[in-house]
Amino acid sequence: QISKPSVERPANLEDIAFWPLTHLARLLETRQVSSIELTNLYLSRLKRHGPALNCVVTLTEDRARTQASKADEEIEAGLYHGPLHGIPYGVKDIIAVRGYPTTWGAAPFADRVIDEDATVVQRLDGAGAVLVAKLTTGELAFGDRWFGGRTNSPWNLEVGSSGSSAGSGAATAAGLVGFAIGTDTGGSILGPSEQCGVVGLRPTFGRVSRHGVMAAGTTLDKIGPMCRSAEGAALVLHAIAGPDDLDFSVPNIPVNWDAGMDATDLRLGYLAYVVEAEEDPEYRAHHSHIIELLNDQWGELHPVELPASNLNFFVEYVERAAGFTEFLQDGLDVELVRPRHGTELRTHHLVPAVQYLQANRMRQKLMEETHQALSEVDVVLSPHGIWWHPHLSPSPLTSLTGHPVVAVPTGLGSNGEPFGVTLIGHLYREGELLSVAQRLLEATGFDKQRPPLFS
Repeated sequence: QISKPSVERPANLEDIAFWPLTHLARLLETRQVSSIELTNLYLSRLKRHGPALNCVVTLTEDRARTQASKADEEIEAGLYHGPLHGIPYGVKDIIAVRGYPTTWGAAPFADRVIDEDATVVQRLDGAGAVLVAKLTTGELAFGDRWFGGRTNSPWNLEVGSSGSSAGSGAATAAGLVGFAIGTDTGGSILGPSEQCGVVGLRPTFGRVSRHGVMAAGTTLDKIGPMCRSAEGAALVLHAIAGPDDLDFSVPNIPVNWDAGMDATDLRLGYLAYVVEAEEDPEYRAHHSHIIELLNDQWGELHPVELPASNLNFFVEYVERAAGFTEFLQDGLDVELVRPRHGTELRTHHLVPAVQYLQANRMRQKLMEETHQALSEVDVVLSPHGIWWHPHLSPSPLTSLTGHPVVAVPTGLGSNGEPFGVTLIGHLYREGELLSVAQRLLEATGFDKQRPPLFS
């Protein structure tokens, strides 16, 4: 079940650039706006605002107009495919798109074209979505710097947009796309979502096929949506999830989303020790306020303690080193913006196989401990601000265990930049996470916020 909001085309079409996916879908379904109009709007905004954010690698303009025209013909003929039909979107530039460069954010691959569409792109094609841009990624899916410079936050152009799904976060927050696709190995959806103030879902490991996507950590990589609403993220996940003969890590487990679900029926917990460890008084006050707000709506939240581990960073770097062996042998790392990256990869080539295997035995234990820690709750809340901290943040841990996590913006600080929280859920139960996330977005009013420079 999905929302069917009542919408009316505004006098100035530019006003809809920031609308959530569900509202854009209703405009298209009711034929108040065409996909070509929407596509032209977002292409115009990408050209106008993309340079300030440094978030665009390639505009897929010809493909977009062809797809938009097809969507309009189908909708006019009564062949409506669903809520993504005719919606313009962007993908992180480690995702292959036939006929366009897939650069991985690295100078050695600036002109490299992979002659296929990744499975995630094929799934979105099938849903009728319109690809308008390949968005920046930190080089080799690391950080927010690529061969074209740094991708900036739309709330403060002097600040980078964080992890490697940098362009997807910045473009979504600035109203340059209807939604975007990111990838996450150790926080690359969660970090930019926090910095840019969007809803970013890192789904359960194996939810979405990774065929046609650069491998950073083969047992850690996840693909997920970055949207301006939690329901939008649910709709995108529904379209891109599911089995794929080209990626056998993907099980046949349906995505369940019900917009009519009463999220307050779920049991909520929070990481009390993380809130208490926050040193910034403004962050701490904001997160305490969010917990009080949730207490009012859900009843008292249950304190939960997750196991601490920084094992994620070790596993990720060993897997990266293995994946980039040929890259290093060819000496291409000398062309990187961040030369130290090559040194780090070479160093992790020296890790004994037995040490990597022992790490994965420890990982199994962490999975069991995390499952047990979540046994009394459905969803757990943690503050954003320490998403990278190995002993406090749930991000490195859940990257290892494969549990789904969603980043939710909940307010603005005195510096005008977003605050937020992360919500952690049970394996394959993203619908519960997103139901709580949507309720929280609406309760805090962040769903109405826009970066002043781009509104």
